[in-house]
Amino acid sequence: MPAVPGLMDGMQSSFGDPNRYPTDGRGTTYSMAFFCPKHSGLGSYYLMATKDKEGRPLDGGSTYRLTVPPNVPVRQYWSATVYDRATHGLVRDMARASRSSQSPDLQVNANGSVDIYFSPTATPTKESNWVPTSSEGEFEVLFRFYGPEKSLFEKTWRLPDIEKV
Repeated sequence: MPAVPGLMDGMQSSFGDPNRYPTDGRGTTYSMAFFCPKHSGLGSYYLMATKDKEGRPLDGGSTYRLTVPPNVPVRQYWSATVYDRATHGLVRDMARASRSSQSPDLQVNANGSVDIYFSPTATPTKESNWVPTSSEGEFEVLFRFYGPEKSLFEKTWRLPDIEKV
C-alpha cells in the first residue's frame, strides 16, 4: 500500500507509540479507502466533532448536548460514539460508548429530535440519552449515518454543533 513510513509502522503496532501518530497519512488512508464514500442509501457516512459550538476542544470533565434533529436521513439507523482524543480509541472502563436511534430506552423529544448528552456523570432524568466521558482528558464524537440518504449529501438536513451546557 502506498503510504508514508510512519503510517506503515503505526499500523503494524496498532499505533502503540503515543509519540508517533501519523495523522495525515492515516487520515488520507481512511478517507480514500474506508471512511466516507457518498453512496445514497448504502453503507455508512461519518461526521466527526473534536470541538464544541464555540470552537473549544471537547473536555471530558464538562457536560455537552447534541440535539439530533428529527427525520435523520438514514435507511437504517444513526449513532453517536465517543472516543478518547489522545488515542482515538474508545474511552476505557465506560459502561457504553454510544447512543443510537436503535437504543431501546432512548428518549425522543415531542418534535422528534433527540438530545444526546456527553459528560463524566449522567444528567438527571437523561441517563438513557447519556454517553460517558472521562474527566481526565478530551474526547471526540463520531456521528454515523447507516444507509445515508440523499438529503444528507445535498445538505438539506444538517446536524448542529455540540453545545456545552
